[in-house]
Amino acid sequence: MCCFSGAIRHVEGTKIFTRALDPVRQGLVYSMTLAADAPVAMVLPLPVALSDARALEFVNLEGYETFFEDLELGFPVPAARSFGPPPQALAVHRVGSFVASFVPTPADFARLDPRFRMPAGVLDRLPQYRDFGFAVFQLHDVNARIHPMAFTFARRDPAALFFPTVHVHDGQVHRTAHFDHALFLQLPEPTFPPELAIPGGDDVERRGWFPSFLPAGRFVDVARAQGLVDASAPLRVRRLRGDLPNEDVVFA
Repeated sequence: MCCFSGAIRHVEGTKIFTRALDPVRQGLVYSMTLAADAPVAMVLPLPVALSDARALEFVNLEGYETFFEDLELGFPVPAARSFGPPPQALAVHRVGSFVASFVPTPADFARLDPRFRMPAGVLDRLPQYRDFGFAVFQLHDVNARIHPMAFTFARRDPAALFFPTVHVHDGQVHRTAHFDHALFLQLPEPTFPPELAIPGGDDVERRGWFPSFLPAGRFVDVARAQGLVDASAPLRVRRLRGDLPNEDVVFA
């Protein structure tokens, strides 16, 4: 879910990368273009395995602003197909140009700076997040280029990778939303996926995830990605554009 704590004028060009770093932790990188008239916070729900501060670790990608531009280099031919008592304050972290917090449970939003809380009543309309944790990024310079936001978290289901794609942009939860998303996925698979030589591709491609033609290390600066990207494996991309059901994407 991409939820903002206040009104925004528009958001577009959302890009999300994820990979299973080990049997427990998932890495996730998020970027978008945003325009707003005042500082806001962006809130991302996460199906965390632990409901405390140990569940999430932020990663500073301030030194790799072109992370997603480099990911796109693996897909020179665009994939045309789309499928669609006063509580203690929470710890804050300086992550490059952001101030970020991890909110372990919905009840812990009361411990967050009031300017950057979820709009009143939003979580009541999203019961699927009642036991989620939330990464909160405070975006002060909302009309400038925003470097990718990154973190790792202890995921609840080791057989699934989670993409937060539900939209809450105006304090309301709508049944459908306008998507302009590129979702990048990396799986532990051979350098050259065998489906490249098989008409119709493999099951992953038939589900809408198209492979890069080279391993990620040929077009991504793996050192600057700080362990989030595996140099030896290809990437997969799925593009979601247009008015689609307003829901998160889970790759199982």
